[in-house]
Amino acid sequence: MEDCVHAEVKGGTMPVLEVTLNQGEEVITPHGELSWMSPNINMSQTTSGGGSGGFLSGLKRAVGGGGLFLTKYQAQSGTGFVAFASKVPGQIVPVDIAGGHSFLTHRHGWICGTPGVVTSVGLQQSFRGGMWGGDGFVLQKLEGQGRAWVELSGEVTTYTLAQGQTLLVHPGHVGLFQSTVQFSIQKVPGIANKLFGGDGFVLVSLTGPGQIWLQSLPLANLAHALSHYLTADRAEAGAAGGLVGGLLRG
Repeated sequence: MEDCVHAEVKGGTMPVLEVTLNQGEEVITPHGELSWMSPNINMSQTTSGGGSGGFLSGLKRAVGGGGLFLTKYQAQSGTGFVAFASKVPGQIVPVDIAGGHSFLTHRHGWICGTPGVVTSVGLQQSFRGGMWGGDGFVLQKLEGQGRAWVELSGEVTTYTLAQGQTLLVHPGHVGLFQSTVQFSIQKVPGIANKLFGGDGFVLVSLTGPGQIWLQSLPLANLAHALSHYLTADRAEAGAAGGLVGGLLRG
């Protein structure tokens, strides 16, 4: 693409996206993505992406999980580089956006893009069940003109859906898909218990044509798996603290 900078994904289990910028070139990211950079990279904050939108564009992006502000990285006085490390084991996937072709990704998927990339909310669906961690199902929309990089967690499986072909997917496993793919929320009848709450068990229906990227390690599932151990650690710490306090008082 014309405005695409040079970028390389390094590493395996915990990849790092390293973007090389010639003088005057820039990339934009959600706030707080920086890992390291060369000293000639200038950082600045903006509420707009794709050269327009301003504060209203920032509000739409924030609803989609991307944050109100974007950080712009621009090379000065020669060539420099900036790096963004993944937050969990997984993969970093580049996608090219042009000619009205856009993508939708999970709430925290977008990590970096060229200046022409515009981000906003694609869908926000609330669930009352405990397994959703209070976030519900939120998608970011990536559109405009340029290249974006998306972080997907765990192993990634891709499918190219033909016209009318449908796949039912657990919401947490939805990583990224082309905007030509139609999506809807479906409730599975007959499953409504303490775990899922009043909403029952829901799936995302993805219908082609278009490509989809599914992730094997949803962050909500990871948090749920760790919650037992974190609770146990707090209980043990509380018990130990009570024992020490009793000994000191005695």
